[in-house]
Amino acid sequence: MWKSPNGTIRNILNGNVFREPIICRNIPQLVPGWTKPICIGRHAFGDQYRATDAVIKGPGKLKLVFEGKEEQVELEVFNFTGAGGVALSMYNTDESIHAFADASMATAYEKKWPLYLSTKNNILKKYDGMFKDIFQEVYEAGWKPNLKLPAYGMSTALSMTW
Repeated sequence: MWKSPNGTIRNILNGNVFREPIICRNIPQLVPGWTKPICIGRHAFGDQYRATDAVIKGPGKLKLVFEGKEEQVELEVFNFTGAGGVALSMYNTDESIHAFADASMATAYEKKWPLYLSTKNNILKKYDGMFKDIFQEVYEAGWKPNLKLPAYGMSTALSMTW
């Protein structure tokens, strides 16, 4: 099966995709409290765009294996006992996450807007946690003097990069 052409383009761009609204005075805002534009940044490298999925037929063990130069890791993912199901494996790279963090902070800096990072690291603790950790690392290493990262909710009426 062919990989997504959009995903291929996103991978060439290292997964950095930013979307901004086109504001028309005669079209009502979807969220009335948001009176200023919001720029949404998406990291579209790896993840589901380059994931490998499979249909599992029948009982058996699903394992994830990493064969590195220094170490080998084998994780049992699930033990299928019934008719089977589906499986998914996805990945990302530190380099791509660093590039996304830097691009996000550069966009916020250029626009003079605050930056928010949303993750689901309470579910995917290591996967999304890596995004959170790398964003913090990139911020501390070079952007801290130039950016203010607010810690308040989404009911604000300011422009933002998210």
